[in-house]
Order: sequence, then structure tokens, then C-alpha cells
Amino acid sequence: MLRKLLLLAVLWLPLGLGAQTRNLPDFADLADQQGPAVVNISTTSSAQAEQALPPGAEEDPFFDFFRRFGPPQQRDYEARSLGSGFIISADGYILTNTHVVDAADEITVRLTDKREFRAKVVGTDKRTDVAVLKIEASALPVARIGDPNSLRVGEWVVAIGSPFGFDNTVTAGIVSAKGRSLPQENFVPFIQTDVAINPGNSGGPLFNLKGEVVGINSMIFSRTGGFMGVSFAIPIDVAVDVAKQLQTGGRVSRGRIGVVIQEVTKELADSFGLPRPVGALVNSVEKGGPADKAGIQASDVILTFNNKEVLNSNELPRIVGGVKPGSKVPVQIWRKGAPKDLTIEVGETPDERSNRRSQGGSKPQTEQIGKLGLTLAELPADRKKELNVANGVLVENAEGVAARAGIRKGDVITAVGNVEVKTVEDLTKLLTGGERGRTVALLIKRGDGSLYIPLKLNGN
Repeated sequence: MLRKLLLLAVLWLPLGLGAQTRNLPDFADLADQQGPAVVNISTTSSAQAEQALPPGAEEDPFFDFFRRFGPPQQRDYEARSLGSGFIISADGYILTNTHVVDAADEITVRLTDKREFRAKVVGTDKRTDVAVLKIEASALPVARIGDPNSLRVGEWVVAIGSPFGFDNTVTAGIVSAKGRSLPQENFVPFIQTDVAINPGNSGGPLFNLKGEVVGINSMIFSRTGGFMGVSFAIPIDVAVDVAKQLQTGGRVSRGRIGVVIQEVTKELADSFGLPRPVGALVNSVEKGGPADKAGIQASDVILTFNNKEVLNSNELPRIVGGVKPGSKVPVQIWRKGAPKDLTIEVGETPDERSNRRSQGGSKPQTEQIGKLGLTLAELPADRKKELNVANGVLVENAEGVAARAGIRKGDVITAVGNVEVKTVEDLTKLLTGGERGRTVALLIKRGDGSLYIPLKLNGN
């Protein structure tokens, strides 16, 4: 009986494996058809480094003197880097990453048929990491553009590129997530995948199973510098929009409204009477900017912009950035427990931004507030000028409840909710009066930015 069972198991196993194998995708046709549109990009740039001393220099009697007091010897050398790209027009326009070609003195594009071309940079955009190159050629194979919005999490995707210089390497995986926001990358809703991406893959295409480009492979998350299963691609619709602007005008125009925002947590939503934690909380408004002119105030929560719902704060920069400067668009905010509709004329994002850093000031008299762990002081006039604030209260120390909430020594509390704070007495009344256990939102000026911090007044 045991022999019969073993025989049945052996006969059944290949059949089961065969059924599973038939369900796996085959990437061979995709690689054959789309591979020729993928290019290898190599760059060279000039750099300098200190010249090493020649052998035997240590024996020179003046060696120690020149080593300590002589000028460092510089030498020129060529820095080389590799990347990928793909052809978007038969006459030689190519998409890649800005960081692949940034600061390059010479760019060489190599096709799969081994032909090489000197490329020129049509335009680059650092905010999205998209660059457009041009080579003088015709009748080139062109990559087909797809719709990244139709991608589903768990769907198979394929990358073709030149990791470590190995041309036309094919790797595959699935879509891990969509709409990822990364630090300092507010204008790109990244596609996250587990496709193997390594140095040299940057700028290469990410394909769906139809053989359509849905993204540009841009970066990885790694603790070692190598692939660890988390990679990110720029959605191709974002890249194509940037490319069109670079081709026609040489620069990218983006909308701006002049606000600093933060995420709405459940505690902040409760403190503002918002039914659920959605939108983008405004913690400061640029004086004279588009938002200021439209009537938007600190403590407002932006719920919709240009008729598009803002579910998370990281969505707002992308939505605003996609609006043509000069356009007048509707915006819905949440203010004092109710929605309010406004109209705003969108400004244009400048190419460069300047940041101010605040310095420490004198130490005035302090006062403690109950069991919140806050030690507060009046803000001197010179410190107000340095911080560019009209009023506020200085946090001399934060312990206990205040520290756990995220308040730090050196913070300046400028408002509670939408009520401006002018003195320590004002703040004390706002924090000690009213119902125990409620949550208030403190507007904090910290360094060159500001943010709301929810503080639960539980008295513990």
C-alpha cells in the first residue's frame, strides 16, 4: 500500500509543477521586441584629486617640510559612469535620469547593434530626475509608451538596462506599491517594485507585460549600496510631460501656492474637528504669495485642489505642480470645523530656493505650565526678527507629556489651532482652560520651517 501511495505521489508531482509553470509569464518575446530600443549610456567628466607623492619622496631631507607646509599637488583625471536609457522617437530622442548625465563633459550612447553616438543634453529636471538626450540618427527602434495608472499592485513588470555595464540585461519582478513618496521627492509618485535594479540600470525602462514602458528606473533603497528588493521607478506619464516641456522650452514650469504643509494625523484631525485624517495641514503661509492672496491661513486643511481630492499631504505638491502657472483653480479647505471654498491663482515654482537658518537668542525669564512638562519664556524682539515671526513663546525646556508629543527645547510656539499666541500668559490660558483630555494643535516654529504638533492635555 505504501509503495502505491509513493508511486501516485511521484506521478502527480510533475503534473502539479507543470501546471504552475504554465501560469508563469514568458518574457522572451518582450525582450526580443523591446530590447533594441534600450541603450547604454556612458559619460566622462573632468575632476581633480590630490597628487600622490612619488615613490622614494620620504627619503628627501625636505620631505617633512613640504608635506606639512607645501601646497597640495593636484592632478586632473576623468571620472566615468554608466547608465541606461531608451529611445522615444525614431529621430534620436532618448529618455534617461538626470543623475546619469549631470555634470558630464561627454556622453556616449551605444545601441544593441554596437553603433555608438555622441549625445547632447536637450534638458534636465532635477526635481523629477528626468533628462532628455538627442543623438543624430534616423529610423531607430522606439519604445512603446504605456499607462502607469492601469498598473496593479502584484502585476509582473520587467526592467531592461545595463547593470554594472552588462548591456541589455533583463530582470523581472512585481509592482510592490504605487504612489510612493520619498523624502525630498515630492513631485514624483514613485512605482515601487522588487525588480533587481543595480548601478547602471538607472534611466532604463520598466515594462508591463504588454511590452509598454510604464516607468523609468531611478533609484533603490539599500543599506549596502546593492539591490535589496526595493526599487523605485518614475511613472512614464510624469516623465513624458517633463520631456515635452524640456523639448519645447528647455525648462519645466510648475505651479506653486506658497504654503508649508504637513500630514494630518488622527490627533490633529480631532483637534481641528475634522471627521477623518485627510488633506494637507497648512502650518505657514508665504506673505504675499498665491495662497495668502486667496485667503488661505495657517491651521487650514486643504481638502481638494483643482477639483482633485487631497488624501495625504504628499499628494498636494504633485497636484499643484501639475497646474499651469497663472491658472485660477478652486480649492476647498477645512476651517473652524467646516468646509470653505476658495479660488486661487497658481504661481510658478522658482528654480532656486533660499533658506534662512535661525540663531539662538538671549535667555529671558521662564515659566512652567502644570504637568505638561513645558518651560516657557517670552520671545525677545531680536529673536522675533531672526525668526521672522511677529509673536510667539519660546520653549526653554520640554519634558514628560510635551517631550513625548515631539516638542523640543528651542521651539517657538506661535499659535494654538488658529489662535495666535503673543505671550506666555496667552498660551497658559489656552492650555490650562477648557476640557481635560482634549487635544490641541500647537503651531511650532523650528529652524527655518514650521509644523503643527498635537498635544493631549491629560494633565499627566
